[in-house]
Amino acid sequence: MLTDMQIVVMGGDARQLEIVRKLTELDAKLYLAGFEQLEQPFSGAVKEKLHDINFSHIDAIILPVPGTSLEGEVETIFSSEKIVLTEKILHQTPSHCTVYSGISNGYLDDIIKKSKRKLVNLFERDDVAIYNSIPTVEGTIMMAIQNTDITIHQSSIAVLGLGRVGMSVARSFSLLGAKVKVGARKSEHIARITEMGLQPFHLNDLRNEVKDIDICINTVPYPIVNAAVIAQMPSHTLIIDLASKPGGTDFRYAEKRGIKALLAPGLPGIVAPKTAGQILANVLSQLLREELESRKGK
Repeated sequence: MLTDMQIVVMGGDARQLEIVRKLTELDAKLYLAGFEQLEQPFSGAVKEKLHDINFSHIDAIILPVPGTSLEGEVETIFSSEKIVLTEKILHQTPSHCTVYSGISNGYLDDIIKKSKRKLVNLFERDDVAIYNSIPTVEGTIMMAIQNTDITIHQSSIAVLGLGRVGMSVARSFSLLGAKVKVGARKSEHIARITEMGLQPFHLNDLRNEVKDIDICINTVPYPIVNAAVIAQMPSHTLIIDLASKPGGTDFRYAEKRGIKALLAPGLPGIVAPKTAGQILANVLSQLLREELESRKGK
């Protein structure tokens, strides 16, 4: 149980509702900032304006998956109010207060460092990323079907990157009958691709490997699908970029060439927000319980 824990949930989308539901069931006291348009009531959770919250008693702050903007703004679909996490707010919290976010950026890292608080990036955890790859794969399959006029079966697909998402995507499209090649850099990844029964190639050879593909699925968060690569693709190729914003694709050049390129970060929150929220809620409740037990043991 999380009895006596006081937590601020700042903004977000439908995934946050599953987090709120789980944490209130565990008897935490929640303050919801950026939720005034939410009609659904939660016992143990109160909607508050950010400036009305007494942060001196707050044990944890939960941000949405994208964290903050580079100006500190927190996105929310439940409010017209501008929600901004500042260094001043963090300084008002107890020294043990922990900030939980999906991902981080320079702004968030900077105010965390200056306030000497702890930041946990949930998407850096293997368990979260692996669980999250399931709705990501389903969303990618949906986008591939909606945006092509061919079947996935027997189509030629290049998956770029063999991280936790890339591995799940490559395996799933192969099981659907696609001819899947996977680009990677590390020798152990090349070996794993071979072991999976897929065709490996080194990302240095990317330009040569895209000349015959129907779909290119990128998971690498660097500008890897550049103009030189896109220039070698057939005109019917579909690019699905799953990397975090701004993605790894030159979208301007793709449009110029008439190649459809879709940036699709955060697919779990779009195609399966309930499941994606439950994944985050389960991990968060575990981390918060560990934090509470650690403090009580001191």
